[in-house]
Amino acid sequence: MYYKIREIRENEYPILSDFLYEAIFIPEGMDKPPKSIIERPELQVYIKDFGKADDWCFVVEIKEKIVGAVWVRIMNDYGYIDDKTPSFAISLYEEYRNLGIGTALMRDMLELLKNKGYKKTSLSVQKANYAVRMYQKVGFEVIDENEEEYIMVCRL
Repeated sequence: MYYKIREIRENEYPILSDFLYEAIFIPEGMDKPPKSIIERPELQVYIKDFGKADDWCFVVEIKEKIVGAVWVRIMNDYGYIDDKTPSFAISLYEEYRNLGIGTALMRDMLELLKNKGYKKTSLSVQKANYAVRMYQKVGFEVIDENEEEYIMVCRL
């Protein structure tokens, strides 16, 4: 499958709300929450006023349609480490998952962060999420955990 990874354009920032919703892990047997869940302050931190310093985003296009995004920003989110470590968010529309596209997106973002001089990046992921293996494959390691989630860091 041919796809193109590129930086997001400013006029495309609103699509991050779609990918924030797609990033919500739904355990097997559970119903999807209403889309309005992304209005919660603890989720808005990922996208509100996107485009400031330390905000970076790549999107993936297939046939000129954006089908996924990876973005980072320094924020006090579930994966917060410190004020110098950007937190990672990534999601793809469901039909484009498990094709290697997410891994390619992540590798491109890790390379960008390294080139920008960041020393590490972090994320939070539910233990039951199949994406844990993908994160480990690109270099993330578990540094902390609670009952439901891992906090993972990738040193750049």
